[in-house]
Amino acid sequence: MLKIGLIREGKIPADNRVALTPAQCKWIHKNSNDIKVLVQSSPNRCFKDREYSIAGAEVKEDVSECDILLGIKEVPKEQLIPQKTYLFFSHTKKAQPHNQQLMREMIAKKITLIDYECLTHDDGQRIIGFGFFAGIVGAHNGMMAYGKRTGSFHLSRVSDVEDYRELIHTYFGLKLPKIKIAVTGSGRVAHGVLEIMNLMGIHEVEPFDFLHKQFDYPVYVHLKGRDLYERKDDGTYNRENFHHHPEEYKCTFSPFAKKADVLLNGVYWDKTIPHLFTVDEFSSPDFSIQTIADITNDTNGSVPVNLGDSTIEDPIYGVDRKTMQKTVAYLPGSVDLMAIGNLPNELPRDASRYFGEQLIKYVLEDLVKGGSPILERATILKSGTLTDAYSYLKEYAGI
Repeated sequence: MLKIGLIREGKIPADNRVALTPAQCKWIHKNSNDIKVLVQSSPNRCFKDREYSIAGAEVKEDVSECDILLGIKEVPKEQLIPQKTYLFFSHTKKAQPHNQQLMREMIAKKITLIDYECLTHDDGQRIIGFGFFAGIVGAHNGMMAYGKRTGSFHLSRVSDVEDYRELIHTYFGLKLPKIKIAVTGSGRVAHGVLEIMNLMGIHEVEPFDFLHKQFDYPVYVHLKGRDLYERKDDGTYNRENFHHHPEEYKCTFSPFAKKADVLLNGVYWDKTIPHLFTVDEFSSPDFSIQTIADITNDTNGSVPVNLGDSTIEDPIYGVDRKTMQKTVAYLPGSVDLMAIGNLPNELPRDASRYFGEQLIKYVLEDLVKGGSPILERATILKSGTLTDAYSYLKEYAGI
């Protein structure tokens, strides 16, 4: 029998999401004789220990008997159990400096690491993630910040509601001014943002109309890859070519930065992809954006004035348009920015439920079988050794 353990989140501040909900644990036990789920006791989860116990999962402190351990965020290196298989978001595949010691500790302890971020279908599409709920919460927070800056409407905090269903009810009767919103990206994050746009009754318009027309009601434009980037040599766009050679492209977002009031950013970014705008454009009087929700949240990334994380407790900070220095929010000479790294924690029960459904549907059976192409593609370490697909991390891993 395969023993799967839900580990307690050890990273500070502790994440409150889980890989499997109590109801999902109950379903697994009912539908499979090959799996037993154990739950490490935790005071911080959005689902209490008692809920897991009622659902029939064994709650205990020591989960070292488990074959596979499921977490969410990075596991503190001193809490790693040697020679186990772990699934969590390790944030190591881009050789992130802050997790280098974690990588080296996992190698020393001969751990097998399967990274959720690397679980993909054959066509490269990601299988699992919290992006949709990051989009939901990020869009809400961005609109909340704009309402606060202008005084034109009021939205409460997402964390004040019990769940997503209750959040939807807060939009009934919401009257928005005639604002223009730019939504960027085409993945799960963008889908979450679009959900909020529709729930708020904001109308979608075409890029040309967004740039050239005035509207008497709130509108948004949805900008995907071909709307944002073009080749430097001939002005064309090809999705596959862009992902392989982003350095050969330039960004075409500038006209929208002169027309939008709010930017809800959901584009994927790494250091070879051009920024959405330059610091000089940000300082220009033509830059009309007053509020930026950088939902994908890369410091100095697609949004080059992202000066680092904000928090759920203090979600918005300002960026001075002349000095580029961080300020308090809502000052006249600044643009407000939201850059929260754990947005789904504001709707943790819904986000966990969605995450667990994908895990059960696409990954669980492969874990029971002991392997699959999906798991192979996502395995960064096998018993402490870098797999071939991630051999580019050798120097980072100290090998």
